Amino acid sequence: MRGLEVARVICFFSFNHNWEVYPCALIHWFEKIGDDPDENTGMWMVAPSFHEDGSKNIAVIHIETVFRAAHLIPIYGSEYIPHTLKFYHSLDTFDSFYVNKYADHHAFEIAS
Repeated sequence: MRGLEVARVICFFSFNHNWEVYPCALIHWFEKIGDDPDENTGMWMVAPSFHEDGSKNIAVIHIETVFRAAHLIPIYGSEYIPHTLKFYHSLDTFDSFYVNKYADHHAFEIAS
């Protein structure tokens, strides 16, 4: 993925220091699954990153380090998905995701 990383934004915030505003984001890092894209789909696979103690691997980053949004597709298992599952719970429900390089031209160029 050209040296880029995937993260989930938890919140955006800013703070002032010496009369300068620093716009930031609190993020939860994702880690790549494997060293190459999936051979069937051609898409990279990622999963939320956790420390050894089970806590989320989170960080504060400057907003200027965010390159663009990524479209993540859940890697579905063999079980049925409940009809009550809402789209906004997907990142909390599924364990791993494809980084969709087919979402648009720019995503294809970046994630290929």
